[in-house]
Amino acid sequence: MLKNYYLQKKADVLKEFDTSSNGLSTEQAQANLSKYGKNALVEGKKKTALQVFLEQFKDLMVIILIIAAVISAFTGDVESTLVIIAVLILNAILGTVQHLKAEKSLESLKSLSSPSAKVIRNGKKVEIDSKEVVPGDVMLLEAGDMVTADGRILENYSLQVNESSLTGESTNIDKADIDFDHEIPLGDRLNMVYSGSLVTYGRAEVIVTGTGMNTEIGKIATLMNDTKERRTPLQKSLDKFSSKLATAILIICAIVFALQLWRGQPLMDAMLFAVALAVAAIPEALSSIVTIVQAMGTQKMAKENAIIKNLAAVESLGSVSVICSDKTGTLTQNKMTVEEIYIGGEVLKPEELDLSNQLHRYLLYNAVLNNDSSIANGKVIGDPTESALLEMYRKVPGIDLGEKGLGLSEEDLRGMLTRKQEIPFDSDRKLMSTQHLIHTVPTVFVKGAIDVLLDRCVNIRIGDEVRPMTTEDKEAILAQNNHFSENGLRVLTFAYKESDQELTTEDEKSFTFIGLVAEMDPPRAESVAAVAKAKKAGIRTVMITGDHKVTAVAIAKKIGIFNEGDVAVTGLELDKMTDDELAQEIERIAVYARVSPENKIRIVNAWQSKGHIVSMTGDGVNDAPALKKADIGVAMGITGTEVSKDAASMILADDNFATIIKAVANGRTVFENIKNAIMYLLSGNLSAIITVLFASIGGFSVPFIAVQLLFINLITDSLPALAIGMEPGAPDVLDKKPRDPKVGILSKDLVTKVALQGAIIAVGVITAFMIGRQTSPAVACTMAFTTLTFARLLHGFNCRSQHSIFKIGFKNNWYSLAAFALGTLLLALIMFVPALHGLFAVTPLTGQQLLWIVVLALMPTILIQIVKVINEHRN
Repeated sequence: MLKNYYLQKKADVLKEFDTSSNGLSTEQAQANLSKYGKNALVEGKKKTALQVFLEQFKDLMVIILIIAAVISAFTGDVESTLVIIAVLILNAILGTVQHLKAEKSLESLKSLSSPSAKVIRNGKKVEIDSKEVVPGDVMLLEAGDMVTADGRILENYSLQVNESSLTGESTNIDKADIDFDHEIPLGDRLNMVYSGSLVTYGRAEVIVTGTGMNTEIGKIATLMNDTKERRTPLQKSLDKFSSKLATAILIICAIVFALQLWRGQPLMDAMLFAVALAVAAIPEALSSIVTIVQAMGTQKMAKENAIIKNLAAVESLGSVSVICSDKTGTLTQNKMTVEEIYIGGEVLKPEELDLSNQLHRYLLYNAVLNNDSSIANGKVIGDPTESALLEMYRKVPGIDLGEKGLGLSEEDLRGMLTRKQEIPFDSDRKLMSTQHLIHTVPTVFVKGAIDVLLDRCVNIRIGDEVRPMTTEDKEAILAQNNHFSENGLRVLTFAYKESDQELTTEDEKSFTFIGLVAEMDPPRAESVAAVAKAKKAGIRTVMITGDHKVTAVAIAKKIGIFNEGDVAVTGLELDKMTDDELAQEIERIAVYARVSPENKIRIVNAWQSKGHIVSMTGDGVNDAPALKKADIGVAMGITGTEVSKDAASMILADDNFATIIKAVANGRTVFENIKNAIMYLLSGNLSAIITVLFASIGGFSVPFIAVQLLFINLITDSLPALAIGMEPGAPDVLDKKPRDPKVGILSKDLVTKVALQGAIIAVGVITAFMIGRQTSPAVACTMAFTTLTFARLLHGFNCRSQHSIFKIGFKNNWYSLAAFALGTLLLALIMFVPALHGLFAVTPLTGQQLLWIVVLALMPTILIQIVKVINEHRN
């Protein structure tokens, strides 16, 4: 439990940490570092490479293969034993490398430059690494600084802090050196600053009260660790499939083993036959192929600014049916911009302001001179609202800072018209006033909230004319303000007066109204198209934001998230709803405003309870629990906090919503490729099972030995299956609705195709086997092995797509040709290099027998392609 230092007087806090306004000594700082530890969040314990490697052998099908290897060793079949073990170790190494590679990518992402901090040590101001900050340090904060630890304010100079990473509130908080005597919410603790916040205005001296895990950020990180991660639909589907397949294989092997014993076969021969069947049935490369295809998907996504931390998350993206997106920075530009200006009774754009118009000049003087923000080398320092006014000034024709314009920057203007007096902005007055000499006339510029400033205006200026403000003038101004507000714009009011008196708060009256400036954080240009694509793809986009409801709804309408019949609710309204009420309304709610971290988790739960796969985006520490709870948490790479990145499954390098939709398309493509690869693997293995069962029931010799089946599974499975995983996405990938997560990967359609294609290949292999038996069992075994290998290599072309090879061609996937060529070359080496005949138990064949192999291997592909062409013509 963190101590409530906001309830203590600053003298008591200084005394508790044995420090003063002169800061800690070097010795004290070192002692506190040893006592409290470094100012960094504690990471969970990671698995070692050995642990990851050993976990690869937990799979039930791998255990069956290990048993097969042991049996082969007992029967004296050393070659088969060695090959099985080699395949298992190769797969385990591959899985381990992929896991460690993904972790390494994450570490490089997190190794962004650590922020520094300014503190007072030994009575002098020094700059140190943020990790070295300790409780008791006096930390110095100013505009543009990142707050790197929790602290109690000692001295305050108009400090404003953006705490959105903690509270979700996008507006800046005015801090104060005041005392509290009762408990209050975190967002109202004005005498405290918190790690992860950003100083936007003013400066302050702060005594550090908490570092590392003993901060508000650390508390949320602990909360995040209590939230369990969900397994992805593909993980669940493959787990279910693997257990069913393994059970079926064991039952079939047991039946074949008993059948062989009943026929009078010796125990070891019967056992070897059962082992051959197990090896034929188990798709050893399945887990590796799935991992590699997902890894290739992550590499492609990384090039498109979507960094995947967890390989399994690639597939989850393809199943996403709801995206709960943060507004600021993801759907919008995360930058306040002046949209429109109400001046002289008309609404203008910044580009329409005229320097020759004195009223317009007075507005620009006010916007630049009565402003504490600055832009240096393209970097904005200060309050976003004020920075937007400087950007507005730069857009005015004739101001161009390049060669064509006056080159009069805001700093040049401030240097010419220096500030004589000022009253800084504060949240009580909601005003800021400064005095300058304008054409030798002392002039006071003021800007602020319309509800405060409009009542202090007695005159209005239209063009060069200044006249008393009428009731009609006020009504027109208020009507325009309402119009701006309804469209989600934040409005500032500008006024002035000529006065040489001392500037005081009592003197902030009798102004002449200049105009209104309406600002907003505008939507990203690509967000509208991305939301439309998501809708077409059957994905519901929901906006979740800390902003006010009116602003959120206005932005949501512009982007296309909020449509006719949709509703918006606030966090308080959500708190009053029961779970049943939320379940009834969830599909109508398009916008959630002013929400808490608990609200976000509840929203995710509500969608998941309806069977949806949910993606949640966020950048703040307060988003982390919901990011982890979602099926696919998406953190921001630019503005995201370290905690949010740790919690997420995917990180957007460009903080752009459109990138999520690209990732969804890639996720769908990856899943489709995995499904096609599984179809390829299972249909090929089924053909081997059917052949072995045929030989067993018919009382014939074993059609394959274990080493031949392992060669088929290792070479003809892996290479073509990988090529299938490289198949580019179809143009219409986002025209379909998301896959139903309740439907396993082995859908009825897939099972039917696997059964038919496996049976067709098996007919060719059995025919080759029977033709070979006319010569000898050794020739029969060789012909069956060669036909199965070549047929499966050809079958790789069938499984690339649901379309025929004539429609998809070869140009967009040369890997399929390379896999076929390499597999055929290896098969030719085994068949025609005598030195390999003994290892793979093959015998030389005649020209006629080789011709039969080619014809029988081609037959399944020809039949499957004919069916695809007929279906295409029907469609």
